[in-house]
Amino acid sequence: MDATGSCIIIGGGLAGLSTALALAPMPVILLSKAPLGFEASSVLAQGGLAASLGPDDGLALHLADTLKAGDGLCDPAVARAILGAAPAAIENLIRLDAPFDRDADGRLLLGLEAAHSRRRIVHAGGDSSGREIMRAVIERVRRTPSITLLEGIAARRLVVEDDAVTGLIADADGGPILFACNRVVVATGGVGGLYRYGTNPAGSFGEGLAIAARAGALMGDLEFVQFHPTALDSDASPLKLISETVRGEGAILVDERGRRFMADVEGAELAPRDVVARAVHAQLAAGHRVFLDARKAIGAGFSQRFPAIAGFCHAAGVDPATQPIPVRPAAHYHMGGIKVDLTGRASLEGLWACGEAACTGLHGANRLASNSLLEAVVCAQFVAESVAGESPPRRRKLVTDLPALARGDLAPVRNIMSRAVGVLRDGEGLRDAAAALFALARDEDATSDAAIVGLMIAVAALRREESRGAHARTDFPAVAAKAQRTTLRLSDAMRAAQEFAPELVD
Repeated sequence: MDATGSCIIIGGGLAGLSTALALAPMPVILLSKAPLGFEASSVLAQGGLAASLGPDDGLALHLADTLKAGDGLCDPAVARAILGAAPAAIENLIRLDAPFDRDADGRLLLGLEAAHSRRRIVHAGGDSSGREIMRAVIERVRRTPSITLLEGIAARRLVVEDDAVTGLIADADGGPILFACNRVVVATGGVGGLYRYGTNPAGSFGEGLAIAARAGALMGDLEFVQFHPTALDSDASPLKLISETVRGEGAILVDERGRRFMADVEGAELAPRDVVARAVHAQLAAGHRVFLDARKAIGAGFSQRFPAIAGFCHAAGVDPATQPIPVRPAAHYHMGGIKVDLTGRASLEGLWACGEAACTGLHGANRLASNSLLEAVVCAQFVAESVAGESPPRRRKLVTDLPALARGDLAPVRNIMSRAVGVLRDGEGLRDAAAALFALARDEDATSDAAIVGLMIAVAALRREESRGAHARTDFPAVAAKAQRTTLRLSDAMRAAQEFAPELVD
């Protein structure tokens, strides 16, 4: 299929849809492996968008909170640019009919989440922000004639010539399809599907990262995987999230005896997510159970304040108004990804990335709550301006042999990642994980794609000999004197893994 005059966007979440809308009326082909509104982390988001809108707030305060949470690894200039565009992004979503919550006088309601010094979280439908925002955006996408929406088609490989994108191979029910194109935006979300316990859709295993990495793109800060400390401890897959906003309204963490184990920690239950996640993990590792107790702080008003959370708690047999909610940490957000500049440009000509698949430098070592949907919307505009301003090169590479890629079994990768590359890590476990993932990474199926992403995360974690933000090494518990961001290519990770598995090298 000749798509030379179009931009191809991979991903049907908020980042991909917002980029497509921002590019209108330029022709766009939007690939979504599932129907819009399904299998996208954006739909599951309970928190909203962070923006300094209150009379007691400002860009400097929002930036300070973001930099503090990022633990020395944020890019301050990038963070300032993205956060500074937040109010305009909210206004744009309002123009798209996003139903943000308002008070009786019509003013936007502002919520509080962990590590924010002010109330600055804009919600829609209480704890259903992602679903309500996506509903409005999807409706506008379907009504925009410049967007060709192809649902049920999964991108698999980039075609690259002389370090420039010249095509994309995708899978459809009828077999593989080649798109001849010069501009591709990866907006495929995160990596929570690499873990047994995650809040992302099970299919979110970093496929966009694998596509870019196989093509030779540079990755950044891959070791930083944020684990949300309060996912509902149940048999669901993915786990249901108990939003940080519940703790923002006063809910506390207790063990099975009712002991509040976060009471003496700075910030208590509203400490940065990595701090809370490690505290919950330690309780579980010691044989305790952990509960989020909202009975006193919220009580009978829980269902009205958090209708979606109340619904899936009731489905699990828990009444949060009268019972503490069982919780555990779960893989939630990836601060790392395809390394890009502020315009979303990756290291390959013709490749951009947006949203969670991108590593802009906004989040550093630990994302501040509700900066993620914000980044998706703001950076979509930046990416669109960059793509629209690019004169596409005329080069094209013809491909006649299109591989049909098997889906594969992700369970082996999830077991390895959960065991060794989770909340707490150590050198021996990371080396073993790299060797095991290397063995799985050499084929051409979904297992190998997931293994490639896991391998790069494990090697990046092994090279970071410190504990910083969401990356915690039990053998290197201190923070290094100098904060340094990391970059990695797939070829580097494969060579490193060969050292730990020499018997597997041909």
